[in-house]
Amino acid sequence: MQEQKSMPLIGDKFPELEVTTTQGTMNLPEDYEGKWFVLFSHPADFTPVCTTEFVSFQKRYDEFRELNTELIGLSIDQVFSHLKWEEWIEEEIGETIEFPIIADGTGDVAREIGLLHTASKTQTVRAVFIVDPEGTIRAILYYPAELGRNMDEILRMIKGFKKAEEENVAIPANWPNNEIMDDHVILHPASNKSHIEKRREQIENGEIECYDWWLCHKAPKK
Repeated sequence: MQEQKSMPLIGDKFPELEVTTTQGTMNLPEDYEGKWFVLFSHPADFTPVCTTEFVSFQKRYDEFRELNTELIGLSIDQVFSHLKWEEWIEEEIGETIEFPIIADGTGDVAREIGLLHTASKTQTVRAVFIVDPEGTIRAILYYPAELGRNMDEILRMIKGFKKAEEENVAIPANWPNNEIMDDHVILHPASNKSHIEKRREQIENGEIECYDWWLCHKAPKK
């Protein structure tokens, strides 16, 4: 019996994989070079929670693409199962699934990235990898079988990553609706005394706002 490999960690490069999908053979992460991508696994086709998730992802697909982000699903099902499920979703719910779904019939892909369910060697867990344009894993989310994902949070995370990189800042809780600083972003803590003095000058000049020199924030660039 093949053993499941450990799940890659945040900061690791996404493993190089050749995968079979509903849109043909793909090479990950190569085929998404220069783009963010969200790989999300689901336990099985034709299951209630997974069906609601695929509809939700599709309804937000344009929003993901506006963020230079692609979607790709995965489960241990055959291509024909994925295609029939997509057909059912279109006929019964009225949504056409436009993103590819990996058909991991052998379970090799799931084993490679640590997605096999401990209670079942034929089902993938409900997980999410957010991968940046350089192929680096930036976030991993894990969900139980009974709880569907929140796609708006995944969108928020990608927006937050992009904002953090563009402005070299950190992102507060519940951004852009934080309870104490609204849509502001957080400046990294001062690292020396001269930096502290510069912060105090910025406060006096109205460039930034601070609760103290170690907790400063500013309005994000539009």
